[in-house]
Amino acid sequence: MPDIRDELIGALSHEDPVRRAQIQMLKPLPKRFYKDVSIGVADDGGHSVLLDGRPVRTPAKHPLAVPTLKLAEMLAAEWDAQAEVIDPAKMPVTRIANTALDGVAKDQRSVFEDILRFAGTDLICYRASSPEGLVERQNVVWNPVLEWAAQSLGARFILAEGVIHQEQPEEAITAYAESLRAFATPLGLTCIHTITTLTGSALLAVAFASGRLTAEQAWAAAHVDEDWQIEHWGTDEEAFKRRELRWQEMQAAAAVLDALR
Repeated sequence: MPDIRDELIGALSHEDPVRRAQIQMLKPLPKRFYKDVSIGVADDGGHSVLLDGRPVRTPAKHPLAVPTLKLAEMLAAEWDAQAEVIDPAKMPVTRIANTALDGVAKDQRSVFEDILRFAGTDLICYRASSPEGLVERQNVVWNPVLEWAAQSLGARFILAEGVIHQEQPEEAITAYAESLRAFATPLGLTCIHTITTLTGSALLAVAFASGRLTAEQAWAAAHVDEDWQIEHWGTDEEAFKRRELRWQEMQAAAAVLDALR
C-alpha cells in the first residue's frame, strides 16, 4: 500500500488542476488494490477511511481522518468509486483532505495571512470604467456582496477603477480577518483558500462559507468579466476545459465546507 500511495503523491497533491491532469497522463494509473471501503474511528475521535480494514494514509503518512461523518462518507465514496484503477482526477475531496492534513495543518497562520492578502486586492473591488454594460453588471452582481460584508462583517472595502492598486482600510481587513477565524481549521482554511484562489476573491469565499452565496452564485460572480468577454467575443476549447476543471475544484471545496458544518 505505501508504494502505491507514493505513486499517487504528485497527482493527488499538485495545486494546479491542469498540471495534475498532465502528471496523470505521464504514467499508468495504479490498479485498485483493495476490496472493501469502510469508515472507522480515528485516534482523535474523528472518522477515518479504511481499505480492507486498514487506515488510508496521506502522502505524508498521516491517517486520512476528518472531524465529521459526512465528510468521511464523501472520502470513502471516492475510494469506493475507483474501479479497476485509482484515478486521482476523480478524487478531489481526497486531494483537499491531503492538502489540509499534510500542509495547512503545519502552518495555518501562513494560509490565513495569504487569504488576507487576497482580501487586500479583492477582485470585486476593482471595477471597469467601460463599457457601460459591463460596469452595470459588475455593480449588480458585486455591490450586494460588498454591502453584505459592510453590514454583516463590519468590513467596509473601498472600490478602485482599473487595475491601479487601492490600499484597503486596516479596519476592513481586521474585520474580514475576524470573520475568517470562524473557519480557521486546517480543512476550513484549505477550502477557503482554494475558493479564494479559484475566484480571485476572498470576499466571495467567505460569503459562500457564511451562507450568503451558493457555490454557483460565487462562481458566476467571479466570472462576470470573463462571461462578458465570452458573450461578445466567444471562447476557445482550451479555455473552456480549464474553466471546467477549476469549477470541479470549486465544487469539491464547497462540498467539503458544507460537510464540516
